Amino acid sequence: MTPAPIQILVVDDDPDLLKLLSIRLRSAGHQVAAVASGEQALATVAAQKPQLVITDLRMAGMDGLSLFDVLHQADPALPVIILTAHGSIPDAVEATRRGVFGFLTKPFDSKQLLQQVQAALNLSAASAGITEDGGDPWRKDFITRSPKMENLLRQARLVAPSDATIFIHGESGTGKEMLAKAIHRASSRHNNPFIAVNCGAIPEALLESELFGHTKGSFTGAIRDHKGLFQAAQNGTLLLDEIGDMPLSLQVKLLRALQDREVRPVGATQSIPIDVRLISATHQNLTEAMKAGAFREDLYYRLNVVSFDIPSLAERREDIPLLAAHFLQTLAEKYQRKVNGFAQEAMELLVGAPWPGNVRQLQNVIEQGVVLCTGTLVPASLIQKSLQENVGGIVSFEDARRHFERDYLAQILKVTNGNVTRAARLAKRNRTEFYKLLQRHHLNPSLFKPETQ
Repeated sequence: MTPAPIQILVVDDDPDLLKLLSIRLRSAGHQVAAVASGEQALATVAAQKPQLVITDLRMAGMDGLSLFDVLHQADPALPVIILTAHGSIPDAVEATRRGVFGFLTKPFDSKQLLQQVQAALNLSAASAGITEDGGDPWRKDFITRSPKMENLLRQARLVAPSDATIFIHGESGTGKEMLAKAIHRASSRHNNPFIAVNCGAIPEALLESELFGHTKGSFTGAIRDHKGLFQAAQNGTLLLDEIGDMPLSLQVKLLRALQDREVRPVGATQSIPIDVRLISATHQNLTEAMKAGAFREDLYYRLNVVSFDIPSLAERREDIPLLAAHFLQTLAEKYQRKVNGFAQEAMELLVGAPWPGNVRQLQNVIEQGVVLCTGTLVPASLIQKSLQENVGGIVSFEDARRHFERDYLAQILKVTNGNVTRAARLAKRNRTEFYKLLQRHHLNPSLFKPETQ
């Protein structure tokens, strides 16, 4: 039987104070676990995560701030209150600077302690997305028991009510847009639009108009005024997916829009105020892109106010049986198949597979298994067949487009022996634009030049 969840973990090497704190907290209706050292506290947290930690500052062995540092590194959303009989302004300042939730001196006022405890528990519940009925609808699309994912979701829930600009990094298929939607649902903007645009799927010539809008007659084919996505997302949330594919010329205009909180449609003479919460996402390493000159450093820091790195499916293998069971049930209903589980060998294959395509690839493999299954259990042979046919997973349109571009550019460079001018002419692109494409795909023309004898 699973033990009742710990609400508060109390840590103090003074047994009398530890007992007193526990009695006061339990009398206020809280569930309490009490330990006498920082090392015992870490063991307790590893077994069962509390919603709040109250720790003494001065303890033998690991002190309160050292304990906080370890806890905070593992879960930045876990609130910690520090108690000390040696209270001083420098201690309080240092504790607050590191991110400690509360700091109280001993002897402490019980009323003040309980007020801080309740505030911390409210914060902890909010960060976990817990509602009064025990549910967490904001994260309804996430199926996980992975500590990495749970910590990420707690932090995302914590920052969602603010208007902070968010940057999400993760491999293709990990659920970047799903996380952005969850953050929008948990924000004060949830009744207003959520709009997502893939910056890599729209031609460069059209992307500016798509984002900022255009006026009638501003270019050939502009037969009417067009509101851009910033205006369409007014008072809501705009997700710029695959932000790493945005051309440098447009990055400048995006930076200006974020700084001035206004956009100017193509062909317009007046700017339009905007009130939009911006979330950006990419699978690319933007630090490397900045070094290569393909992404503006000032824009990166404007976008990266709060960042989340979604773990790959290979980093959260404990979630594979849960996700597989969920997809199996959903897809069996969709295709009206009487499939209710996996053979043991099939599940072992699923858990051990490399999953370069992440959750999207897993769903595709399960779908193929359900469609082709003739019994009630999906056999290992079908999973093996599907994994072999989906080595890279079913890639998204933008990924397929990116792969095609890279292969196309490499082929032209081979034909022209690395001569960029001739290659650009064959591609019907100007030389500057062609160089940008090569930089985007990290292609070095010199590698395609014939070796000198």
